[in-house]
Amino acid sequence: MLRTAVSRGLRSGCRFWIPASGRSCRAPLRPASGFRSSLARPNVQSRRRSLGSWSGTSLALLATIGIFQWGEKQLASEDEIILLIKHAKLSAAKGELKDAERILHQALHMAQQAQNNQAISYIYCQMANLAFLHGDLLSAELLFKATMSQLLGSGMQQDDNALIEISLKLCNIYATTDRHYLAVEGYNWCIETLEEKVQHEEAVPEEALSAEERENTRLLLAMAQDSCARYLLSRGQLELATTLYQKALTIAQDVHGEAHPQAVVLLNDLATVLDMKGCYDQAYKYISRAFSLARETGHTDEHRILSNMARILVHAGNYTEARKVYEEALKQAKLKGDELAMQHIQEGLEELDASTHSSHGQGQARHQ
Repeated sequence: MLRTAVSRGLRSGCRFWIPASGRSCRAPLRPASGFRSSLARPNVQSRRRSLGSWSGTSLALLATIGIFQWGEKQLASEDEIILLIKHAKLSAAKGELKDAERILHQALHMAQQAQNNQAISYIYCQMANLAFLHGDLLSAELLFKATMSQLLGSGMQQDDNALIEISLKLCNIYATTDRHYLAVEGYNWCIETLEEKVQHEEAVPEEALSAEERENTRLLLAMAQDSCARYLLSRGQLELATTLYQKALTIAQDVHGEAHPQAVVLLNDLATVLDMKGCYDQAYKYISRAFSLARETGHTDEHRILSNMARILVHAGNYTEARKVYEEALKQAKLKGDELAMQHIQEGLEELDASTHSSHGQGQARHQ
């Protein structure tokens, strides 16, 4: 059933990026500026974020599809489908993923019996997100493709934000499963398409397109740039990652302001890549600003930002200040019960001890 759904709605030569059997349904993209084909699975030290962290744009699909806009006269089956979906979402929110999956399968069966394509598309997307959270990437991939095919078959435009967001999720799956060509082609397509769309929307009269719609497209572009930057960073493509982080940060700050949580995280990530490049003064400038904003706004990742600041200070040779910052970061991490952050901070302290010991040994050697 899924294989049929995946292939449905795709036309020969279409420009929309939806790989099938390891190949794209259109001609290969020309290499976009800032991209290379030698990419691999992300494994970066900076804070990992899912696409859902861009809350301003991450719900593009849900905004487009909705929970279904029924008329006043509703069929009983439609009411039942909606109720099942609500129960599934509640189960997922409670962490009861198996129950949520079972309920969604019931809703899907009912939607298919009713031949309600709108409901089928929405349920496919919910099931895909659930499989992604569960770590079942193969099922998530199939379901995301099925969702895209359903939406294309229903007449949705191929550059719709909802479809591009799903494409980004597929990019993450390809990156995680070491399908590098598909990952980079996908990121390339998403960014190019969104850049063209942003440029087009700027020329559209205000009465024809709301400010919110324009902002959503720009934020989705920033999300694509951020995701691709982390991918490039994992492969040591530091210059390209820096450029994309800067672009994403500019959009986030323009739309939401400098103190927005996502803008603060991007400041932190930009500092991370600059640290990796050896640009310690620039890195410290960005991380200091990120920390100030995090403290002012009560950012949930303040202790992680402090940890990154300490690491930058270590690399810059400022060991005394680095130890103070690490100790403060560790204190906050303990208060928040963030065991993963505590582990990273302990590793950082070990690196600091090794650097301090090495520096002390070199000083003694020079005096002998």
